[in-house]
Amino acid sequence: MIKKNKTSFIFLILTILLVSCRDNPTPKPRAFFRIDFPKKEYQLFDSTFPYMFEYPVYSEITPDPHAPDQPYWINLEFPQWKGSLHLSYKKVEDNLVNYLEDARTLANKHISKASSIGHDLIVDRDRQLFGMEYNIHGIGVASPYQFFVTDSADHFVRGALYFRVKPNNDSLSPVIEFLKEDINHLIKTFHWKEN
Repeated sequence: MIKKNKTSFIFLILTILLVSCRDNPTPKPRAFFRIDFPKKEYQLFDSTFPYMFEYPVYSEITPDPHAPDQPYWINLEFPQWKGSLHLSYKKVEDNLVNYLEDARTLANKHISKASSIGHDLIVDRDRQLFGMEYNIHGIGVASPYQFFVTDSADHFVRGALYFRVKPNNDSLSPVIEFLKEDINHLIKTFHWKEN
C-alpha cells in the first residue's frame, strides 16, 4: 500500500512539474489585416476640363458633392481604402498669391497633429507646371498628402488626400505610400489644355 501511494505521489509531483513548466500565454500584439494592392495601371482623364492627367484604373472620378457650383472640382475615389483625392480648380485672375497662400495655410492646419511637414517643389517648364507637394507625417493627421500646381498665369489646381476613417496613419501607412505613387504619376502626366 505504501509503495502504491509512493508511486502515486511521484506521478502527481511529475505531473505538476510538467504542467507548471509550460510557458505562460502572453497576449499577442494587435495586428492589422494584410493589404493586397492591385497592379499599377493608368488611364487618361481627358474631357472638357482645362486640364488632363492619367489616373489609376482602380479609382473612380466623381464630381465634388460639396462644390456643385464648381464644374472642374472632382474627387478621385479609392473605394477599397475609403480614400479620396480632392482636386479643386480655380481660374487665375490676378489672384495667384491668394491661392498660393490658401494652399500653404490648408497644409499648415495640420501642424497640431503633424510630427513633420515636408515639402518639395514641382517645376516643369516644358509643361508650364509649377507647384509644391506637402508630405504631412503624424499619427492623427487628417490629410497626409497635399499638393498644388499652376501655370502661373491662367490655371491653379490643388489636391488633398483624405480617408473616411479615423486617422491612424501608422496602420494606413502602406496605403498612403501606395497612393502617393499614384498621385505622383498624376502630377507627372498632368497637362494644361489650350485656352
